Amino acid sequence: MNQRRMPAEWERHAATWIAWPHNAEDWPGKFMAIPWVYAEIIRNLSRHEPVELLVQDAAAEVKVRRVLERANALGENVRFHHCPTDRIWMRDSGCSFVKEAGALKAVKWCFNAWAKYPNWQRDEQVGCHMATHTGAQELRPRIGDRRVVLEGGSIDVNGCGTLITTEECLLSDVQQRNPGLAKADYERIFAEYLGIQQVIWLDRGVEGDDTHGHVDDITRFVAPDVIATVVEPNPADPNHEPLAENLRRLKAARTLSGKPFTLVELPMPSPVIFEGRRLPASYGNFYIANGVVLVPVFNDPKDRVALDILAKLFPDREVVGIYSGDFIWGFGAMHCMTQQQPA
Repeated sequence: MNQRRMPAEWERHAATWIAWPHNAEDWPGKFMAIPWVYAEIIRNLSRHEPVELLVQDAAAEVKVRRVLERANALGENVRFHHCPTDRIWMRDSGCSFVKEAGALKAVKWCFNAWAKYPNWQRDEQVGCHMATHTGAQELRPRIGDRRVVLEGGSIDVNGCGTLITTEECLLSDVQQRNPGLAKADYERIFAEYLGIQQVIWLDRGVEGDDTHGHVDDITRFVAPDVIATVVEPNPADPNHEPLAENLRRLKAARTLSGKPFTLVELPMPSPVIFEGRRLPASYGNFYIANGVVLVPVFNDPKDRVALDILAKLFPDREVVGIYSGDFIWGFGAMHCMTQQQPA
């Protein structure tokens, strides 16, 4: 039996890895606000665990330190790395850490900017830096002579052998990562490299998702047998039917012991639209750290409803809302920008 295991996000972290924003083109017209959102995230995270912070170079570190100092977010738990990046979405460009016989290992997926953007060569090296710094052995999944392309935001695990993903992201012809790979191929890869025994295949993600169906915007494990999933009751909203189909599939799913999962419904915020484009605003993109859960909020009346639901799910952690109305213009939020390193 494979002893390799990808720990659940709520298990103890040694650190959280993030990368400082520097590419103004990712937030056209809104970039001025983004470093301050980052400072608030780092301030909250670093009170609970070390933050491994990637910056472009030594000159960038000086500027970042000034921002963090002004925001009361600079402390001993913030550790700088000079590691150039193209973008800051560490969930996708970083490695997926697993444990095997007590040792930390780094699953280094091939990253190609969601099969969409041409500038990804720096981000492709981020996982290697993480593995080297932590002393983790690199594991590079392959099918034949091809490396497997995968982003961390496309999967979510419960630490007990079950993984959730979407057919839209891994199997559709749009933004195709691995031409020719079928469900069975992915399931073999997940079993070998992450210790997964079963995969729950959902349908689609939310409207406006630049990644084409990442599961971390919609459905998340919050305990081994408890799943939080976003729903949209308005039948006129384009998210209504795909999220209802996902809920149907979750209701039919069973744990490895044959029991139904406990399902907790999260609302969707009202549509967030900028320059005529629907953005992938979702309360599902929260991040679970050692003593805190960071939740994207949007100055929406449903912010409080989502925060209350998550507070009940995580009674032993602070649940902190991070205003993400500007941040989501980069098509990601709290979970997309973080990557946990298990303790």
